[in-house]
Amino acid sequence: MGLIVGNRGFFPDHLAKTGREEMTRALEQAGMDYVVLGTDQSKHGAVETHEEAKRCAALFQENRYRIDGVIVSLPNFGDERAIADTLRLARLDVPVLIQATPDATSKMTIAFRRDSFCGKMSACNNLMQYGIPYSLTTLHTVAPDSDEFRKDLSWFGSVCRIVNGFRNLRVGSIGARPAAFNTVRYSEKILESQGISVETLDLSEVLGRIHKLADTHAGVEAKLGDIHKYVSTGSVPAAALMKMAKLGYVIDDWMKATDVKVSAVQCWTALEEFFGVVPCTIMSMMSNNLIPSACEVDVCGTISMYALALASETPSALLDWNNNYGDDPNKAVCFHCSNLPKHFFQEFRMDFQEIIAGTVGKENTYGTVVGRVKPGAMSFARFSTNDRGGVMRGYVGDGSFTNDPLNTFGGAGVVQIPGMQKLLRYICENGFEHHVAANFSTVGGATYEAATRYLGWQMYWHRD
Repeated sequence: MGLIVGNRGFFPDHLAKTGREEMTRALEQAGMDYVVLGTDQSKHGAVETHEEAKRCAALFQENRYRIDGVIVSLPNFGDERAIADTLRLARLDVPVLIQATPDATSKMTIAFRRDSFCGKMSACNNLMQYGIPYSLTTLHTVAPDSDEFRKDLSWFGSVCRIVNGFRNLRVGSIGARPAAFNTVRYSEKILESQGISVETLDLSEVLGRIHKLADTHAGVEAKLGDIHKYVSTGSVPAAALMKMAKLGYVIDDWMKATDVKVSAVQCWTALEEFFGVVPCTIMSMMSNNLIPSACEVDVCGTISMYALALASETPSALLDWNNNYGDDPNKAVCFHCSNLPKHFFQEFRMDFQEIIAGTVGKENTYGTVVGRVKPGAMSFARFSTNDRGGVMRGYVGDGSFTNDPLNTFGGAGVVQIPGMQKLLRYICENGFEHHVAANFSTVGGATYEAATRYLGWQMYWHRD
């Protein structure tokens, strides 16, 4: 974090000194590194004059590749122009959090009165004039050593990871969109306008590279070992496992060579008919390693997965909003057939793909990872390109995976979301896809903040 400590001379400047110490201590306790003016570079290491603003901006510029976000701390009223000038001159283009330290009612004399309550409004007013987006703490004033601010820091860290993770993001589109899935169509040009590039790889190239690999290739043997460590393979034929290992090696090698961070894969039916396995295990392994991979070439789906993974630093899955759960209006069955990451399951195993097996044969569909999704907190997100409007749009929210009984196949779980009928109506009225990204976390708010305030996307935050 870049840290700007505000100060204004006719307020007690000893508060700037102690405020800087309190904030650096809070950041250290949160496991965050920071860049801040030294006490030898300005009075108490704070920013008050234009010269100090220039000095702080230069320091931030020197460390621009280290800085993921900026915290503006107001231990007293602070000089709003110096704060805004620092951010303008630094040109970091990262999220900004405004914190103001509360006054103590027992210390309201001229020697201790902060007026940070008021100063925060002035700082925000100037940032708005300068066109610099910023975020706010949950409470208008909050002490750096409080539980509330610790939560704010965690939330802000999630916002920063999303915003910076989407900068110059490269997405791998592997294979053609299945003909029956118009729903996952999207605009590469709209994504490109947001700094997100799509790198394509035809399945013929994948299969051609696989054809050149020997079973004894070191990379293939390593990937085969990874598969055995990852999931119980049971009665899956050895030949099918070898095919998966080669597929995984080729995809990994291509992604490294092209600097692709996330992927979307043509999962049926060409791979099953002409290669003889499903890619689900390989995709599950990538997602479990925080490298999201979406099926059916759902590029916007994998971007949605990535946002939640960045926010929570845990794996995401792509699910179908698939079935009602009895007559409970706030519950539904979320399902895929499945490539869910290991992180999602109570227990799981490798199996064949029951849906596709009826048309291409069971022997050609080994490689799914199936089991029951564990109970826990759930965040969900969906981003899409609005081609008619030329913008990015989406929705986010929070709910939970439940432990309700469910007798079905694939990777499946029951979700409970307050006001779910309102959410489902929104999805249908606005023509969103039936795919949704999910994550074991509560980061809907952080995802919404990052997408709306810093990425400029049109979003709906579902809150009952």
